[in-house]
Amino acid sequence: MKIGPAAAVAALALALVACGTTNDSATTTPGASGAAGGKVGIDFPRADSDFWNSYNKYVPQMATELGVDLMPPTNSQNDVAKLVANTQALTSQGAKAIVMAPQDTGAIASTLQQLENKKIPVVTVDTRPDKGKVYMVVRADNKAYGTKACEFLGEKLGGKGKVVELMGALSSINGRDRAEAFRECMSTKFPDIQIFEEPTEWEGTKAASMLQTRLEQHPDIKGIYMHAGGVHLAPTLQVLKAKGLLVKPEDPKHVFVVSNDGIPQEFEAIRNGEIDATVSQPADLYAKWALFYAKAAVEGKTFQPGPTDHDSTIIQLPNGLEDQLPAPLVTKENVDDPNLWGNQVK
Repeated sequence: MKIGPAAAVAALALALVACGTTNDSATTTPGASGAAGGKVGIDFPRADSDFWNSYNKYVPQMATELGVDLMPPTNSQNDVAKLVANTQALTSQGAKAIVMAPQDTGAIASTLQQLENKKIPVVTVDTRPDKGKVYMVVRADNKAYGTKACEFLGEKLGGKGKVVELMGALSSINGRDRAEAFRECMSTKFPDIQIFEEPTEWEGTKAASMLQTRLEQHPDIKGIYMHAGGVHLAPTLQVLKAKGLLVKPEDPKHVFVVSNDGIPQEFEAIRNGEIDATVSQPADLYAKWALFYAKAAVEGKTFQPGPTDHDSTIIQLPNGLEDQLPAPLVTKENVDDPNLWGNQVK
């Protein structure tokens, strides 16, 4: 949903003085780093994913609407060493807060410690660092992703059969959360479904190879859960097409597919009957609220756990706070909902 600059500024001000909601629970800390405002540095995690490319496009738009003094973005290209180097460059250029989306959530701890020592607050997007202080994590409940995918496939398969799970990277909290929730749900609710877990490291080529092998070994596979449609969708459809399995849901050969991301390409695949569902990660809201919190950080504001005025909940983490944004399941019944960000991309 697009809002004008004036409305955004007004909403920001209102959010910081209201009572009982997220932004509204903010307070100003006297003498906090960057209390007078300052530049916000941002690192894009990658450019090989349709989801992240959408997020990358939303960032400058949201920065303008929220009045954020945004530095030219860097891109770490799914490489934690580049992320570390980019972060150092941004801080040396005067960043008073950093927005990042570390894909390896364990390897970024020392960098977060260095930023804490320099009193530079960090907002992470989509991923939650395993260690290291963060001002705010802007993320959806990734365990809910795995549970929603499990329930959808379990019902479609009638509680029995075989499913391939194209996982992300288990070095990422997102990959672990989705995998653990999917596994737990299946074992509890659908114990007669066999899962083939394939850690793809968020790479499409690995996903294609793993899916190809599993379908050759088990031609009776009837379900696929993709952790990331942005990198898994195209290779999955290619493999299914090559196997003669890219058919409509009413065809007995149809393989039921549920994904995560909510990109326009997934929506089109749902409309075409090529996949059956996806969980919509809010790329627009990730950009909006990451920059909102980064601006609040340089202004010295703080937040408390609790429900927000934007249909999310802030939770307490051992190393900071997390704003868990809503991420709805999208199927053929609601794929044309104009409120979904994937239907707003031009």
